[in-house]
Amino acid sequence: MSPPVALDRVIALLKDFVRDRQRPLEILLAGGLALQHYGMQNRITVDVDAEVRGDLEGLLNFLRAHQVPADLGENISGWSVVAMPPGYRDRAVTIHQDALLTIKALAPTDLVIAKLRRFTEEDIEDALFVATKHKITVQDVEQAAEEAVRHSIKDTALFLFQGNVRLFIERMRKEA
Repeated sequence: MSPPVALDRVIALLKDFVRDRQRPLEILLAGGLALQHYGMQNRITVDVDAEVRGDLEGLLNFLRAHQVPADLGENISGWSVVAMPPGYRDRAVTIHQDALLTIKALAPTDLVIAKLRRFTEEDIEDALFVATKHKITVQDVEQAAEEAVRHSIKDTALFLFQGNVRLFIERMRKEA
């Protein structure tokens, strides 16, 4: 198993990457590093899950050379049959910005939906943490989930996602 990856180390590496290449790069964090940004200090992750605008292949090779595994793509909405709610890029929260580098994290509600698309026990705990800390309501989750389904390709996986959302909302209500 790979060693844990910390947000501050990844930010430093990304700064080095753009300084060396002198090309703009925009990163949208979608996994454990986004959770670290939102205050889940005990959240251990072993990779960078992110949407990339810029030299994706170069960044992947750079991170690998620094022993940082990464799951990168140009469109995180395409990582699941269930689409991300439209506008997720616009709602993303800026963590760092300079002349060449922009690092963002999925907005809290969008991060919850991203976690519910996969729905492991760890994802459920992550989503509950974000929902509680950022006072995300049941209505917020329902609305975002409906938008995600509305913009997804028609597939039986949507029924599973909708059931998972209902289970998550039950957990939210119990823990409220």
